Amino acid sequence: MRIATWNVNSITARLPRLLAWLESSGTDVLCIQETKCTAEQFPAEELRELGYESVVNATGRWNGVALVSRAGLADVVTGLPGGPDYEGVQEPRAISATCGPVRVWSVYVPNGREVAHDHYAYKLRWLEALKAAVAEDAAGDRPFAVLGDFNIAPTDDDVWDISLFEGATHVTQPERAALAGLREAGLGDVVPRPLKYDHPYTYWDYRQLCFPKNKGMRIDLVYGNKSFADAVKDGYVDREERKGKGASDHAPVVVDLDV
Repeated sequence: MRIATWNVNSITARLPRLLAWLESSGTDVLCIQETKCTAEQFPAEELRELGYESVVNATGRWNGVALVSRAGLADVVTGLPGGPDYEGVQEPRAISATCGPVRVWSVYVPNGREVAHDHYAYKLRWLEALKAAVAEDAAGDRPFAVLGDFNIAPTDDDVWDISLFEGATHVTQPERAALAGLREAGLGDVVPRPLKYDHPYTYWDYRQLCFPKNKGMRIDLVYGNKSFADAVKDGYVDREERKGKGASDHAPVVVDLDV
């Protein structure tokens, strides 16, 4: 079974590439982030023509997550149970479902913006709610994983130059402590292999030639329980999909399971 996660940075802009990638990659389940569309605008019919069911949590121009599966979609939960609001709105940042033998979440963790910003405190509250929401599944025997854009680099090695991030979000101790909380709940970081260079970065800014210079970050993560991790046979960052005109600034992260 092949499961992947991909921040597409607008599913409307990326649709031709997405459909072609699903066909060529043989992916069974895809967790999508940053759809940047309403639920009505989501391309469910185009995906259905390729043999994929889909569920979406999306409300408009920003955020939005989805699950796309040809292995079934059951027991769908839309949103983060117990999750905090931001400026009076519960943003569309989480969706979960059972896909055959595996249960997965697609998450788009708040960015945080700046350490002193209200959005940073919201990010930490959101991650605390995520830990509580996944605890039961994380402790269970069924393969279970939370996949998505976490907007956190787990270690200093997960950014191209840690000295440039002093005082910035994505690398702070409280953010990393929140990831440690997920590990305490029974989820471990399934680290993919890079297809080029030494480290499996998943995101490269569009500006300043970051991609060709490999100035990247590993912020798209797969956190799985023991049953999920034990089933992993391979994992990689599909860096090729970050290349060329019309690419997202994130690459897909792919995990192969023997289930």
